[in-house]
Parts: sequence; structure tokens; C-alpha cells
Amino acid sequence: MIVEDYQITYRNVASKLYRFIPEEIELAINDFDKILSENGYHPNGKLFFSILSDPQEEVMVAEIFLPIEESHFKIHEDEEVNYHSYFCVDNMIMTRITDDFDEKSQVKYWELINYLRQSNITQRTPMFVEYKSSPSGRMYVEMSVGAV
Repeated sequence: MIVEDYQITYRNVASKLYRFIPEEIELAINDFDKILSENGYHPNGKLFFSILSDPQEEVMVAEIFLPIEESHFKIHEDEEVNYHSYFCVDNMIMTRITDDFDEKSQVKYWELINYLRQSNITQRTPMFVEYKSSPSGRMYVEMSVGAV
């Protein structure tokens, strides 16, 4: 199922670009978390990332984002961490993965791309992946892409 008119909005978001093989995404996430915690910043939401490379490439390029509690941000520029006081992407289409994340992520990616093509809609953003949990604590993933 694909949902239209989806949006991603967060306040006080830190982000960093990473290059890694897909199996090592946890290393990138842990590195980003370590940088933020060592500099005194506290997560205030769920991590999400954008896929900036072709998903079939061996090395993945992604920007990892994490909302933080603090509204003032300063990290040494060598860390290459960006800060967005407000982050918003709207006019998106979205699909959800509730289980078997690794197996279904490629399928859902192409489902979104094919929906764009079949609907004659232009992709205007990279693919975004958001980790979420239901009120009961069940984890799920939402994949979305901006479209016009």
C-alpha cells in the first residue's frame, strides 16, 4: 500500500553523511550516536536516513538524521555534522514495512519507484527511511520519497 501526501517534519535535527556497505549500517549509526553523545547532545526522537546512492551499488551513501533535545548546536567542524533547526519534506509518497525489514526493503523501494513511473510523477527527493514504533512498542519502518 502506498500513501500519498505524506510528510517528514522534525525540529532540531543533527545529520551526517556516511559511506558504507549496507550490512554495516549499524556501524554508521553507532558512530553518529557516539559523536553526538560525546558532544553532550541528547536524542529526542527516532533516527531516520536518506539514501543518496543507487540502492544496487555495493557502497551505500546515506545521510543519517537524528532529532536532538538541544536547540543550540556546535560541534567541531572535523566531525562534519550538520544541524537543521527545522527539517521538513512534504508532498511525499510512503509505504510501510512491518517485518522482515532486510528482505522487504528492496521490494518496497522498487514499489515506490514503480508507483512514481506508473503515475507519471517526478521524484524530487532521495528515498527516506524512518525507524518508528507503535504505541505498543512494535517496530516498523516507513520508506518515503518526495514527488511532484
